[in-house]
Amino acid sequence: MPINQTNKLAWVVETILNSGKISFEELNQKWMEATDFSGGEELLKRTFHKWRYNILDTFGLEIVCEKGGEYRYYIGNAEDLKDGGIGMWLLETFTVSNSLITSKSIKNRIILESVPSGLKYLDQIIQAMKENRMIHITYNSYWSGDSRPHYLIPLCVKLFRQRWYLVGKVWANGHTAVFSLDRIKDFRKSSHEFEYPKDFDPHSFFNGFYGVFVDQEQKVANVELKVTASQANYLRDLPIHSSQIEKESNDEFSIFRIEVCPTYDFQQEILKYGDQVEVLEPLWLRHQIADKVQRMHQRYLCKSIK
Repeated sequence: MPINQTNKLAWVVETILNSGKISFEELNQKWMEATDFSGGEELLKRTFHKWRYNILDTFGLEIVCEKGGEYRYYIGNAEDLKDGGIGMWLLETFTVSNSLITSKSIKNRIILESVPSGLKYLDQIIQAMKENRMIHITYNSYWSGDSRPHYLIPLCVKLFRQRWYLVGKVWANGHTAVFSLDRIKDFRKSSHEFEYPKDFDPHSFFNGFYGVFVDQEQKVANVELKVTASQANYLRDLPIHSSQIEKESNDEFSIFRIEVCPTYDFQQEILKYGDQVEVLEPLWLRHQIADKVQRMHQRYLCKSIK
C-alpha cells in the first residue's frame, strides 16, 4: 500500500489529536520514530507549516499554536469532526490506511472487504462534477433487465454499504435518479457544460431516507421498533438512522423510534435482524413486514430442496 501526501497529513492530524497538545520537537521525534512514513528523517519546520495549510484544505482542520508557554500545537476546531462530512471521512479512511501501512508484518492476519468495480468511474464522475460537465453513461438496470444509455447532469455521489452511487438529473425527462456505479458499463464525459441547479441540495435530497432508495412521493413516518435486550446493544453502538432515539428500555427489550421513509432498503435492513426486531408502528409497515415474513415462511415450507 503506497504512502502518499494525504497519508502523511493524516498521520500529523492523528498524532496531534492523540496528544491533545504537542510541541514541534515532540512531533518531530514521533515523526522520526514512524520510519514507515519518515524513513527516519527529520520533519523540517517549513514543511510542517506547509502541511498545516494542506491539512486545512484537505480535512478542514486548523492546527493552532499556543501563544505562550511551550508553544504547543493543537487542533483548534476538533469539534467539527463530530459533524461528519467529507473531511472526517477522508481522515478516517487515511488513518485506517496508515494503520495498515505499519502492519505489514501481520498482513495475512488483516482481512478486508473489497469495493465493487464502481471505483473505475468514480474519479471521472468527480472530475465531471468539478468541471460542471454533462456525462453519457450506459447503465445496466436490474429492474428492467437491460442496458440503456443516459445523458445526465452529475449532481452528487454517495457511498452506501461499500458501493458508490451517482445522483444524476436525466436530460431527456428532467427526472432525478440514482445510479449504482458498479452497474455503469460505459462512461463518457460530454463537452457540454451545465449550471448546477440552485434548488438541489444533496443532503436534503437524501434527508429522511435510510439509504439510496429515494421516493419523493413517500412521507417520513415515525417508525417504532421493539428490540431484544441483547440486540439493543448493537443498535445503541451503531444506530440504524441518525434520527434514532431510545424511548424505553428494560431487561427484556428496548423500543427505538426512527423518523424515516420506510423504503425498500430500510425494510431490508429491518428484516436482516430476524426475530430480534419487531415493528410496532406504523401499522401499515408492520403489516408489510409481516407479509414478507409469511411469504418467506411459506417458501421454506412448500419447496423441497433438490
